[in-house]
Amino acid sequence: MTASGQTLPSAGATSRLGPLQPLPRTFYVRPSLEVAPDLLGRLLVRRVADGEPLVARIVESEAYRQDDPASHSFRGRTPRNGVMFGPPGHLYVYFTYGMHFCMNVVTGPDGVGSAVLLRAAEPLQGLGRMAIGRGLTDPRRLCSGPARLTQALGITRSEDGIDVTRPDDLFIAPGTPVEPSAIEAGPRVGIRVATEQPWRFFVRESPFVSAPRPLRPGRRG
Repeated sequence: MTASGQTLPSAGATSRLGPLQPLPRTFYVRPSLEVAPDLLGRLLVRRVADGEPLVARIVESEAYRQDDPASHSFRGRTPRNGVMFGPPGHLYVYFTYGMHFCMNVVTGPDGVGSAVLLRAAEPLQGLGRMAIGRGLTDPRRLCSGPARLTQALGITRSEDGIDVTRPDDLFIAPGTPVEPSAIEAGPRVGIRVATEQPWRFFVRESPFVSAPRPLRPGRRG
């Protein structure tokens, strides 16, 4: 059942990409710096009650740790960031700048505030519905940024805490992991502290990565 109370089909999701099932929780029981690049190439799946699921391939992510001054968890647990300190494999959604939602996947052991921000994705299925959510049709602009991604998939604070390891209305499927040689790393975007950390990971050749790209990207080999 979705957050709006609509009943969905049976577990998992079937699309023209084939059967889709979520990654296991063990995938997320690792440091955010390991999970962030490993999320590239995975499929973000949003099931809807009246049609085929929305599917987007993750092409950009950012890692955040509890000892990281740029992380929401840096100063400890609060009502806003409580999900970050819970079990791994849950979605942490926050509202920013009074207008945008951003979503993160919680990583590491229970009780440690770490997560990976999902920054951008390549839309693969359900582009028409995504276009309605975004108010535009250019595929390269549908999900090319954290706020654009949540808008395209209809993610709000009501999805905060969703378990993405369950085949319900929102989960991450295995997809095809990106080879390390095709991944670049650079400074994170939109933060004022710890700007020197190259904890933003993206698929080098993807036109769906958000702007700006690092001036001096580093290759992960």
